This record gives sequence, C-alpha cells and structure tokens, in this order.
Amino acid sequence: MDKKSQHMDAETFRQHGYALVDWLVDYQKRVEDYPVLSPVEPGQIRAQLPESIPEQGEPFETIFRDFENVIMPGITHWQSPNFFGYFPANISGPSVLGELLSAGLGVQGMLWLTSPACTELETHVLDWLADALGLPDVFKSSGEGGGVIQDSASSATLCALLSARERASRFDSKENGVDNRLVAYCSSATHSSMEKAAMIAGIGRERLRKISTDRAGAINAEALQKAIEHDLAEGLLPFFVCATVGTTATLAIDPVPAIGAICKQYRLWLHVDAAMAGSATICPEFSHLHAGMDFADSYCFNPHKWMFTNF
Repeated sequence: MDKKSQHMDAETFRQHGYALVDWLVDYQKRVEDYPVLSPVEPGQIRAQLPESIPEQGEPFETIFRDFENVIMPGITHWQSPNFFGYFPANISGPSVLGELLSAGLGVQGMLWLTSPACTELETHVLDWLADALGLPDVFKSSGEGGGVIQDSASSATLCALLSARERASRFDSKENGVDNRLVAYCSSATHSSMEKAAMIAGIGRERLRKISTDRAGAINAEALQKAIEHDLAEGLLPFFVCATVGTTATLAIDPVPAIGAICKQYRLWLHVDAAMAGSATICPEFSHLHAGMDFADSYCFNPHKWMFTNF
C-alpha cells in the first residue's frame, strides 16, 4: 500500500462524511421496517469476519458494503418505535451532531490543561443538570461536590463504592489492603452492577447484603436497619448503602428519606442510583422522586434515558 492510500484526504473525508450522514437520515426514516431483534445465530457475525487483521486497506465503499451485509443483520434496533426492552435509548439529531463534532476535534480531557474548554464545559453543564434535577447545591462544583461524566452508571456505582471504602478506612485503623469486615447493602432489585462493583472493589459478593423489598419492589427500610444492627453485633463494619430511584425491572423507587436517616445514624455512605428514573425529575411533577437527596453522598443518572442523548 503506498503512502497516499494510507491516509484519507480532506475532500475524500468530506465526500464519505456526507454519504454517511445521508445514510443515517435514511436509516432513521426506515428504522421501523427492520426487525427489532436481530435474527442471527450466535457466532454468525464473527464467522463472516477475517480470521486475522487485514494487512491491506480497502475502499470506503467496500467497507461500508460489508457493514450493510455483515453488521446490519446483527443489529438490535434500539431506536425502533417497536422497541420496548430494557430502557429507551433516544438519540436525536443534535446529539449525533454533537458527538460528531467531539470526535472530529479529538481532544483529550483528562486535565484542565489538556483542553480547558473540555473541563469547563463538562463542569458547567453538569451544574446545569444538578439545578434542572433539583439536586442539593452540594452536588454542584461550587459546593463540596460536582459532576463528572462516566462511561455508564455501572462505573459511577463503582466510583461511589471505592470512595465510600476510602472514607470508611479513615474511620478505622486498617491501612493494609481492604478491610475484610466491610459490608455494603442494596435491595434484591438493585441493578447487577452493584454486585460487580463489590467484587471489583475487593468487598466481595459475600459482603454485599441484598435486602428484601416490599410489594412495590422498593427496599424494606426496617429490614435494612435490622441487617445493619446484626452485622455490627457480629463485629463487621457496615459502610455503604445503594438506594435506587427506578429499578430496571419494575421502576420501583426506594424510600430514600428513610434510608438516608439510617445512613446518617450509622455513618454510612449513601449512593443513589437514579440511572433509570432520574431524568424524569426535570419535570416539576416528578420532583418528589428526589426526596431525601440531602442525605446522599453520591448520585448518578443516565441522560441517555429520556433526554435524547447518545449513550
């Protein structure tokens, strides 16, 4: 392959960019015509791919033809109006254009110096969202906290758990490794990312207590307190509770005020996972879903659910 063919020049990029945008517009117009669930069998997509990385490049048209013939049959069409699984993934034109602009700039935002606008825009927009969601001022950058965009609510839960673990280690004299007495709590309806976070953080699933729920699918606050008292009597160290605002299975809302009071009593970190229903609180009539947020140490929600934002 000669040097010229290794690089897409500006005009070729423009040409294929226009073609790709046209294709996406047409796709969105006809998305309802596709079967929502992909009909392929396990391994069918991979069997059509080369066994090893190609050593020679191919024209854009050839690559895109492979995309249409190999990849598209294996797509589950989340944007279809006939899709009712999991949760809505409502992209929008502005969201796609914003992602395209971000990709085209290709900036790195790990530090303020690496792109000041990246850090300041993220910080400011997340302050906007804290106001829009009716969160306490402590969650804004002007207070003790401030928002950070994570790659998913699962990562946010892990970050919260790690932060809680570090705070608990300051209360206790243990300094070498993870204190194996630490105990975390959630409901039996909490998202599976909580259990994964416990394993990654070194707490272990055997130290994650899954508390029973009531008929509405919300955590039983009385059962939570009894579990905490039992673990304390056993010489264990309760340190973290995850409350859910909108469980994935039934959209159940945990009683955050009651849970928060318990966490305050025992000095436990309260993380509120509002990934599913947090966006709804932008509407004033749903602001009650954030009752008790004054007790929370950390909070996460997913704008890609209900806010027309790409995942």
